[in-house]
Amino acid sequence: MPGEQLVRPPPLLHLACTHLASGGNLKPTAGTQAKDRGSEGAPRGGHRAQHPTALEARSPQARRGKAAWRCEHCRERRLLICRELVGAAPSQTLEEIISGARSLECAIVLHRRPAEQTCQRGHGNPGNPDTGYASKVEVSTPSVVEVDLGHTAMLPCSFFILPDSNITYVYWSYIPRSSRTKVYSWVQGKVFVDDSPYVGRVSMDDTFTLAITQTTLQDARVFVCQVGAGSLGVGENRTELRVYKAPEPPEIHANEAGISVGTRESQEIAECVVRNSFPGPNITWLKDGHRLHPEDDKVKIMDTRTQEASGLFTARSRLLAHVPRQDRHAYFQCQAHYLLAGGDRQAQSPKVQVHIFYPTENVSLAIDAPRPQVKEGDHVALRCQGDGNPPPEYSFFRVQNNTATGEEEEQELSGKADKGVLSLGKVHKENTGHYRCKGLDLDTMETLTADAELVVNYIEGLKVTKESPEPVLEGHNLTLTCEARGSRPLAFHWHKDKKGKALGSGQQLQLSNIMREAAGNYICEVTMPGVQGLSRNKQVLVVVYGKPQVSVEKPGVPVQENELVTLTCTALAQPEPSITWSANGTVQNRTENYSVVSNLTVQVTSKLMRSGINCTATNYLGVVTHHVHLERRMTPTTPTTTAPAGNATEQKPQESKGVIIVAVIVCILVLAVLGAVLYFLHKKGKIPCGRTGKQDITKPDARKDEVVVEVKSDKLPEEAGLLQATNGDQKPAGDQGEKYIDLRH
Repeated sequence: MPGEQLVRPPPLLHLACTHLASGGNLKPTAGTQAKDRGSEGAPRGGHRAQHPTALEARSPQARRGKAAWRCEHCRERRLLICRELVGAAPSQTLEEIISGARSLECAIVLHRRPAEQTCQRGHGNPGNPDTGYASKVEVSTPSVVEVDLGHTAMLPCSFFILPDSNITYVYWSYIPRSSRTKVYSWVQGKVFVDDSPYVGRVSMDDTFTLAITQTTLQDARVFVCQVGAGSLGVGENRTELRVYKAPEPPEIHANEAGISVGTRESQEIAECVVRNSFPGPNITWLKDGHRLHPEDDKVKIMDTRTQEASGLFTARSRLLAHVPRQDRHAYFQCQAHYLLAGGDRQAQSPKVQVHIFYPTENVSLAIDAPRPQVKEGDHVALRCQGDGNPPPEYSFFRVQNNTATGEEEEQELSGKADKGVLSLGKVHKENTGHYRCKGLDLDTMETLTADAELVVNYIEGLKVTKESPEPVLEGHNLTLTCEARGSRPLAFHWHKDKKGKALGSGQQLQLSNIMREAAGNYICEVTMPGVQGLSRNKQVLVVVYGKPQVSVEKPGVPVQENELVTLTCTALAQPEPSITWSANGTVQNRTENYSVVSNLTVQVTSKLMRSGINCTATNYLGVVTHHVHLERRMTPTTPTTTAPAGNATEQKPQESKGVIIVAVIVCILVLAVLGAVLYFLHKKGKIPCGRTGKQDITKPDARKDEVVVEVKSDKLPEEAGLLQATNGDQKPAGDQGEKYIDLRH
């Protein structure tokens, strides 16, 4: 049956039978654990093998009938065999003895039929296994041994015989059908491996435990341990070997075509497959973690189980049900239940969802925008959504009231509504209005509608005005007014320039006793509280009129005569001033940031050095003059040396450049050569020499033959100082008078 739990047969029970006549309980003892082998290696009587029989549970009530002991309440699938102990000493096997009655010992073995069991008195010779009497050789084996496929199975066998008795053989065999096939034999201390499918896979230790390696599915059968003790008879017991194989992970396949809610018949939700298990597994179904049970026409589970050629089982299960629309988000999975050695196991499949079709019952229209309060410039879309599957066909409309009739008019919006979304792009205040979407269910042909209001917030009409007329004079007051309109109340804030500090709030800004520093751009910023990101601003230029303000780079400029110098004068004022200079020169004017910058380039004279230069800025509000003082720049003193005539006069300024020194030396050499030529011509009488208008240079007699040179130069004082008179006198640095060349005999 589907969902039937696997039943594991209970283990072997050892019972103590109750004699109703005496009312006593007979509890056989476990005996000793040691074993004593005789000269031939056989265990002696009076002792058990390594696995003694444990008698722990009380037997059900048994009463005596005609030549029989009947076992009541025997619910286990066991055969209860009873025997009377006539010749044995009961103290060796029984813990209690019934006074005045013959002793009774009970044992049970595996039985296949779940019928009511009986305990019969035997008739026949003791020790004959074919009679009703039990043998005096007791053999104990576990009723069931479990092992996983491919592992090693251990089948223990223990026995009990009378004291001073020996066993002659131990046979292990299996029962494929009705006959027995030997697997392993121990006879008088010798071991024999019988010809069977188990050759090479079986072994037995000194406790007669049979080991089967590399177990297969064919090993799942009943094995018999038989012990012979000569005249004492033969005893045996059976063990069922069970082999288990874990299945592969469960596979689940959901219905890809989908399920319709409106169908009356149950539809397949999913199929579960569990492969390669032994024994065959059971499959159960879960929905959202809760087990599903077959329920009339609501839930049906159809199971099949197939045994493959390998002997392994493959189980399949199909889940059929009526699925409501509430299950559109439900998860389904199957669960495999199987047996392994040592306990039950479970394995779950992945979770799957089933595509469920159901009609549309509700439609909603939402405004998709970056923020709850929409402002001009935001990207806005209309999202229409129905709760049906498949979704309905959508269309969008703008609803307006007809002022003439007072009725609503729908204007369908053009554009592609992709999956129920219609984009309006960047919205403006004109997009404010009433919108509607309609959803048409193609299965039921029913149309559902939903409405929404779109409000686009805006600020417009922003302007800033000045209350006082132009121009604004220094020391006067000024009022600035900011005006704007919006969809909601507005807030006004003032600041100067783009990064200037805040000046105040409100629509008006009062400026008192304005100075020229207050000139600049004043910005009115308008915001809408509650609407993030919506703001507008406008600026106004405030120009303050006043007389010029003049400044120069340096009040005192170090110069030297005859050099060119450039002076800079800046005049700040509105209206724009004009700049004049008190000295003639080259003038260049430019305008920067409401100021006029004038550059004068002039050659320095001694007169300018005494008087200085004035910069005058003029506009109709006033005249301002600034005086620039010219200061004489100090020149460092340069040491010189004098050489005889015909040699170059060398001068080594401390900070002069090498190139200048070379140029000066070359000039001196040229002058010396020229002097020598003139002297030679004079000696020949070809050049007369007069002194009219010239200054005589007197020389000592010892130096009459030397050349005297006078140079008239326009060079600057420091260059003229490089030339020396032959008498060693050096002209002053500031002397720029004429110098003459006089060649004397």
